[in-house]
This record gives sequence, C-alpha cells and structure tokens, in this order.
Amino acid sequence: MADSGKPASPPTGTTGSAPSGPLKGVRVLDMTSVVLGPFATQILAALGAEVIKLEAPEGDTMRHVGPMRNRGMGHIYLQANQGKRSLVLDLKQPAAREAALKLAERCDVLITNVRPQALARLGLDADAVRARNPRLIHVSCCGFGQDGPYAAKPAYDDLIQGAAGIPWLMSEYGAEAPCYAPVTLADRVTGLHAAYAVTAALYERERSGVGQAVVVPMFEAMVQFVLGDHLAGLSFEPPIGDPGYARLLTSNRRPYATRDGHLCVLIYNDKHWQAFCAAIGEPERFTHDPRFASQTSRAAHIDAVYAWVADLMKTRTTREWQALLDAADIPNMPMNSPHELLADAHLQAVGFIRPVQHPSEGPMRMLGNPTQWSRSACPDPAPAPRLGQDSAAVLRELGYDDDDIRALQASGATVCQEKA
Repeated sequence: MADSGKPASPPTGTTGSAPSGPLKGVRVLDMTSVVLGPFATQILAALGAEVIKLEAPEGDTMRHVGPMRNRGMGHIYLQANQGKRSLVLDLKQPAAREAALKLAERCDVLITNVRPQALARLGLDADAVRARNPRLIHVSCCGFGQDGPYAAKPAYDDLIQGAAGIPWLMSEYGAEAPCYAPVTLADRVTGLHAAYAVTAALYERERSGVGQAVVVPMFEAMVQFVLGDHLAGLSFEPPIGDPGYARLLTSNRRPYATRDGHLCVLIYNDKHWQAFCAAIGEPERFTHDPRFASQTSRAAHIDAVYAWVADLMKTRTTREWQALLDAADIPNMPMNSPHELLADAHLQAVGFIRPVQHPSEGPMRMLGNPTQWSRSACPDPAPAPRLGQDSAAVLRELGYDDDDIRALQASGATVCQEKA
C-alpha cells in the first residue's frame, strides 16, 4: 500500500466543499444502521460534522425498505442519511477491519449500534480502538446498559417499546388491545440521547484533551421517557397511589370531533379555562363548578372535564372553533395528515420540507434541520449517498492507492461505485 507518511488532508463533504455549521471540523465514523444510529448521525451531519457511513457490502437494512425508485434507496434511508459519505467495508475480513481502524485513528467520534459483544469480537470495541486514538469518543448505542443481566440481548424498537411500558399505556388509555406507538419511538428518542451525548463528550474533550467511551442504552432511555410522566404514586416509598399520569391516560384526551371534522385543543391552565368558559357564554362554570375551578380539581376530575369538552366541541364546525379559540388565545392546532403537513403554511414559510433533486433518485422532498442558528448556520445537507459511492475517495484519503483499492474490491472487502 502506498503511503507518503503524511497525514491525509481533511476530506471534503459529499458535495465537494468543506461543511459548515457548529460541528464543522468534527469527523464521525458512523457504524450504525436501521433508524436509531442513522437518525443520531444525521443530526450530527446536519450540524456540520463530516459523517462517514461505514456499511457492509449488502448495505444498511433500511436501504431495502420501500417505497423506492431504485434498488437500495428506500425512503427512510434517504431521510436518515442526508449529508453523509458511504464507505463499504466487510468487517469480517482482516484487511477491511484494518482500514476501519486506520479511519478511526483520524476521526473524532466512532458511533455504533452493533451489539458490544459482536463489536469486541471484531476488535472494534472502545478499548481496542481508543488504544490507537486516545482522543476518540467511542459511542455505543445498544439495547441495554452493559452492567445488567440484559446486556447481551438483542433490541429493536418494538421490543423496547414493550419492555418500557408503551403497550401497557395504550391499554390504560383505552386501546382494544396492547399496541405499539406507530412510529419508531424508542429508536428516535434514543437517537436524540446519542446526539447530545456526542456533543457533550466533544465539549468535555476540549477541557481534558482525551476521549472516552459512552454507552447509550435504549431500554434505560425509554424507561426514563415513560416513567418521567407515569411513575406517579410509585414515586414515593411506600407508594401513595397507582402509576399513571391521569391527564394523559383519560380516553377523552384525543383530537375532539367537531361538527365537520376534528380539532386538537388544550385548555390547560386557569387563564385558558376562564377564557374558554367566557367565550362559550358560560363564565360561571369556571367560578361555580368546583370541578373546573383549579388545576388540582380539574386533574382530579379529568375524565369528566374532558368528556364535557368533547361533547361541546361537536356543536360547532372546526373553522368556527378555530376562530373562537384563537380570539380567546386558547391553544389549538389542526389534526394533520402527512398530505396536510406538506401543505402546512408554517412549514412552507420556514422551508422545513425542501424540494431537492437527488442525483440518482430524481425530485424528492427532504426534511430539514429543526434548529436555527444565529451565527454558525447549518447548510442544506447533501443527498443521501448510494452504497459505496465514497469508498474509493475515503480509502485514498487513508493512503490506499488504486492497486490497493482494486485488491480490496476483488476480495469483496469493499464496494466502490461512482457518484451518479
């Protein structure tokens, strides 16, 4: 392998120009797949980090989940992998593992959602990798904390939702049978934990000068998410009541049916309730009906309070309610479908859903970065890469010459394809 002995120059972003944003100059080796890890690293890429997505020769699982225009470019993959470069390495092969380690030597962060036990067998665990790069921040997104009996168990969103109590909550809420939330809730909640863990670890490294290993477990992240609301009476020892935040579990907490549709309304504090009662011509309800007179009383009678609102909402159209509630400064929002979100005036005004021309997939809608920065603005990320489109470029930056790359291709250790 040809190697000049000089450090490779910092690679450019997928678009060929250095990224900007608050994480400009941070290089991330992304060994994640499916949703949790790619969602976390997409956030880092959106903030300006250079993210190199290391994939097996078959590619990230989500590449193959449709709908899609072209093989290997599924819709979830496209959204969660904007702004990244794609490097293919078959880590079962020693030459590919060595290339991954060489890349880790030049990175600030390695983030993975490979089970820690499997990662150790590959020689890519935190101790092995940080022995070659003590400044590296090694982030392991896994199912469970590694000091407990579940440490080696596999974990997926549905399993973690169930273990953390989401289906139980749905039953308490009134679902006909226990069910999961129809979003990858555990993956995305844990992905947010991973993203802030990376940025906090980078900040700590600025003070200490050394990296560290960080573990981000799905189960603990979701238990915190659920019990923060629903530990309730079990917060106390001995318990002083049952689990569950009553306001969230009443079956009447849902978009209210109006005369011609639905509307989401939250009449929450004393000011809201006083204004609402006045707006419907019943000011005495707030002052004379003890169920409505205070936050504590409303909480104690939440089923009856929300049921009364639900019956009342049926008496006017959605537009009539919106006009009345807006005039009284009472929080309300429409119940949108995905189609309606695409036409939402606010999302259009802030440019959150961007029309883009993907090099291989053609015209698309891509989701933007929900944060706004006054100084270190985040550019629109480059489109998600095809499998292995950056393999050759990244390997050259590590000192591999064309003969080396052809040899890795011939052995199946890498896949290279040119950009569209």
